[in-house]
Parts: sequence; C-alpha cells; structure tokens
Amino acid sequence: MAMIEEPSALSKSNDPEPGSEPYGAVVLGGTFDRLHDGHRKLLEASANLARDKIVVGVCTGPMLAKKELADIIQPIETRMKAVEDYIKSIKPGLTVHVEPITDPYGPSIVDDKLDAIIVSKETLGGGLSVNKKRAERGLAELQVEVVDLLLEGANHEKLSSSALRRAEAEKEQL
Repeated sequence: MAMIEEPSALSKSNDPEPGSEPYGAVVLGGTFDRLHDGHRKLLEASANLARDKIVVGVCTGPMLAKKELADIIQPIETRMKAVEDYIKSIKPGLTVHVEPITDPYGPSIVDDKLDAIIVSKETLGGGLSVNKKRAERGLAELQVEVVDLLLEGANHEKLSSSALRRAEAEKEQL
C-alpha cells in the first residue's frame, strides 16, 4: 500500500468549481443496478472531474456471480442506458462511453487516453490495482480520485443495490 502515501497519485475529490475540470478523461466502474443516490453522487462527481470524456464500465457476466440476488439484477442494457442518460442529464457536452465489463479492469488498463480513475472509499483498492496493471502494460498511472459517498443528512445506512434488490424480492413475495 505504499501507493497511498504517494500524494501525486491519490487525492480526495470535492466537487470542482464549474469550468475547473482537472482531467480530460476519467474512468470508473460498477454494477450500477437500480441507480440510487450513491450511484448518482459517484457519477456526478466523475462527470464534474472530466473536461472531455467519461468512460464507465458496467459489470456483467462473471462480475455478477457473487452479488446478492444476482438473478434479479437489471439487464446490462438497462443499466448502461441509465448510466449514460444520467451523465448526459448533468453534463450534456461530455463524451460518454459506457461499456460492459467482465473483469475488474475493463477499459481502464487499455485506454492510454485516460487521466484519472474515480473510486469510492470501498473501491480504493481496485483503483490502486488498476494502476499496477497499467504499469505492467507500460501505461501511465492514473490519478486516483476518492469520492465520499456519504450523503448529507443520511442516517449513515450504506446505500446499496443489494438492499434495493432485497426490498424488491420481499415485495414480490407478498
């Protein structure tokens, strides 16, 4: 974890001022099932950090195998469209590239035009792993931006798609 101590490789993101987007292109990934406030906060922060392009990997296939109630995760097309539509609604001029990913890395370890990877506290390890893989492939390290997903005034309950799937499954049983 020596990379955490490297100040140039890791920073905590606060929403930048409009017009001060520090990165040309950013990347992030996730399941994005039943888009909730945590997803929206992560996507909005990512869009606000990107000047030109945002690349979003949406988990599918083997990436879903260990997810709770995986059998009722929304179809990949539904999740990808929700992500793209949301980003375009908050920053219409941004180029949005959304693609399915079947491994933890997706486009983040092949696209040499990326500048930063956006992660949450829970997925920081994944961001650091991406940089390790990029180094192995001779690609430049990405700036790791950590977005705090704790919502103002929330009861500190973790926002999760799993909880939404559980609630949906319980409702169907009634």
